[in-house]
Amino acid sequence: QVQLVESGGGSVQAGGSLRLSCVASGYRYCMGWFRQAPGKEREGVATIYINSGNTIYPDSVKGRFTVSRDNAKNTVYLQMNSLKAEDTAMYYCAARGSGGGCHDPADFRYWGQGTQVTVSS
Repeated sequence: QVQLVESGGGSVQAGGSLRLSCVASGYRYCMGWFRQAPGKEREGVATIYINSGNTIYPDSVKGRFTVSRDNAKNTVYLQMNSLKAEDTAMYYCAARGSGGGCHDPADFRYWGQGTQVTVSS
């Protein structure tokens, strides 16, 4: 059974930083962070291959967000710097269910309940 629990969300001023954490009971080879704002589709913001630490970011967050992992703690992190109002969304941790990609929401089977990030201008 895979359980994912996110924490670290909150409200910050534009330009500020937050670090999200995801404790995964049932660690997977590929873990990811996704976000969804009202009226928008869920989008990937960072994914990581657990063994290698290799990461994938979309251009919208590249250079501002950093995903990392602590394998001993079965935890993945999302460090978010230089936050913008458009980063406001519910952020979800996810784990891939089987072999395949490590980027699109469809690649992931297990999802946390989300943690809200609100960025004020």
